[in-house]
Amino acid sequence: MIIQNEAMVTEAVRTGMAATPNQRLRDVMDALVRHLHAFVREARPTEEEWDKGLAFVTGLGQMTNDRHNETILAADILGLSTLVGMQNNPSWGGETEAALLGPFWRMNSPKLALGVSIAREGTPGVPLHVSGQVTCEGEPIADAVVDIWQADPRGMYDNQIEDLRGMNLRGQFRTDADGRYYFRSVRPAGYPVPMHGPSGELLRAQGRSPFRPAHIHFMISKPGFKTLVTQVFVDDTRHLESDVTFSVTPRLIGLLKEHHTTEGAPEGFTTPWCSLAYDLSIARGESRLPTPPIS
Repeated sequence: MIIQNEAMVTEAVRTGMAATPNQRLRDVMDALVRHLHAFVREARPTEEEWDKGLAFVTGLGQMTNDRHNETILAADILGLSTLVGMQNNPSWGGETEAALLGPFWRMNSPKLALGVSIAREGTPGVPLHVSGQVTCEGEPIADAVVDIWQADPRGMYDNQIEDLRGMNLRGQFRTDADGRYYFRSVRPAGYPVPMHGPSGELLRAQGRSPFRPAHIHFMISKPGFKTLVTQVFVDDTRHLESDVTFSVTPRLIGLLKEHHTTEGAPEGFTTPWCSLAYDLSIARGESRLPTPPIS
């Protein structure tokens, strides 16, 4: 098609893609082109602004390596990851809401017995006991895998620390006959997302806080049930209402209790210590682990 004026460009591109054999690819790319072209018509970027936009996208790839995924980060801070997660994981039946996998999940974390600590010996922090029950339609789900990972009291994950080769503050548990899980850890801390790349530059330009509230990641899986990936946020943490990834919902806020006596404390706990009880509800469906992020 010979382009005679600006108004023809969008239809020319759509026509050029119309023979795409894969129907889903054809539909997705058609929607993408229509909305991208509509964005350009609304925003009317200058050529200088267009160059900066392309440099931003290029920088996402350049900053992505085997320890950091800038593309995931950009999708997170723009709310795209949360939107896609909510669309694909509706909680129509009262299931626990999904939340971001994030860039710090690791495959093959240690398989641990119920009640064991995910904190390696010498890990600083206030002792924390986490417990709850996994159910589906109100019935307990036994032998479900509860995969846990979290940041340390500095707001760092183990795969962000150069000299820490082993796995720390992560582990896999199996629910008991009553669907219950419980383990020991240390109180997590909130943290800023990485600011050294294009995403950080964008956050600074927007005057936005880069912080995430303190949370613990959960992944619940069992054959015959849809894998649940979510986060449980500490109720008294900062940044609940300004989470840079827009992941906090009311139902994902867990009540963390502080204890200043050893009454009811797990063996070996000293004061002060904390407890967090949180039940999770999953849905029937296909059990599928996510693709590991680059981290």
